[in-house]
Amino acid sequence: MRKKAPIDQLIDVMAKLRSPEGCPWDREQDHMTLRFHAVEEVYELMDAIEAGDDHEMLEELGDLLLQVVFHCQLARERHVFDFDQVCAHLVDKLVRRHPHVFGASDAKTVDAVWAQWEQIKRAEKHGTKHHRASAFDGIPKHLPALLRAEKLVKKARKAGLLNRVAPRARGKAALARELFALATRTQAQGWSAEELLRAEVKKQEALLRKEERRRA
Repeated sequence: MRKKAPIDQLIDVMAKLRSPEGCPWDREQDHMTLRFHAVEEVYELMDAIEAGDDHEMLEELGDLLLQVVFHCQLARERHVFDFDQVCAHLVDKLVRRHPHVFGASDAKTVDAVWAQWEQIKRAEKHGTKHHRASAFDGIPKHLPALLRAEKLVKKARKAGLLNRVAPRARGKAALARELFALATRTQAQGWSAEELLRAEVKKQEALLRKEERRRA
């Protein structure tokens, strides 16, 4: 008998872990209890990549894949989707959003490809409950505050809502020191830089959405 492919073995192992004869811890989990495990695995993968450690990268990619397979098993038990459907959906999306590779589009630059991607994505979601009426819809709310701020600024500039660019007189190293100094001063006053920035990003997003609606 032909040996199963490793991915099929992994799916079988996950199903066994969730079975009545499986692991008590695995049987207790659900989508909510697992949600932050995926975040942790992503950060551990980032550490491995930045360290240039291929052995750790292999390990952490496996741990991240486990989260995907675990959620797929939970969904399979609920009879909503399984791993094969997730893969099929991803293949369809990649082909559909790369017409310059699989279709007749002549997009050749990175900027043209990104613009095309956004246009296709908006068309896909139009008329569905996932329709994104605003340029700022879809920014993950659990992103760390600084990443969320960067994402908000990027989307605002693409939408033509934020054209002011801060002067670049002092370079990256000086800006990095400023960021660190801000975090230091904030902590010294008993505040959280993360919480302060998160609150400010929320405020700025509300203002940008208001301006977006005004221009519509």
